[in-house]
Amino acid sequence: MKIMKKMEEMESSLQGERGNYIITIGRELGSGGKEIGTRLAEKLGVSCYDKELIQLASRESGLGKEYFEKADEKSSFSLLSSYFGFRSGYMGNLSENYLCNEMLFKIQSDVIKSLAEQESCIFVGRCADYILREHPHCLNVFISADLPDRIQRIQTTQNMTEKGAMNLIEQTDKKRAGYYNYYSNKTWGMAASYDLCINSSVFGIDKIISCIEEYVATHF
Repeated sequence: MKIMKKMEEMESSLQGERGNYIITIGRELGSGGKEIGTRLAEKLGVSCYDKELIQLASRESGLGKEYFEKADEKSSFSLLSSYFGFRSGYMGNLSENYLCNEMLFKIQSDVIKSLAEQESCIFVGRCADYILREHPHCLNVFISADLPDRIQRIQTTQNMTEKGAMNLIEQTDKKRAGYYNYYSNKTWGMAASYDLCINSSVFGIDKIISCIEEYVATHF
């Protein structure tokens, strides 16, 4: 028992020396990016954060999660709020209770940075690659797919017509691109913005997961 405990302590110490590793996943709607993040997290034994960040940011700031939901991956959202009870750390940045995109982005960015310091994990969307651009062990991935496959996936997962799926894809991609381009000063979906851009229609979900898993094993 003592030997096992010692080995666990040594393994924990080694992990601490290596530091946490982070995988960020940008994705076109319907490309399977969320599925890749979730399944990869299960294989690696780490957490995958997507919509969960909204709840965490809400809890951290004391703001209702509806504010973060309305601004989620959108660059043009802002509102006037009479909401009180903000944490003192953010009060100095608010003027006449004006709650804007930038403040919500700052709060969510702080949550992402905090999680990255505490644990190895995967982030889906939310400009995590830009927010963690100075992290020493970060792999930034973008998942795309052929349009017919994206439409079919959305039709299946959200029970939509082909036209409805197409409209949702166009609207969501436009919002995600606007959000990413606005905050990162980079171009959403362009190869130069990421370490790895890969088409799930060509390689398949399973192959992509295996590829990233192998990279983690050899580099992190």
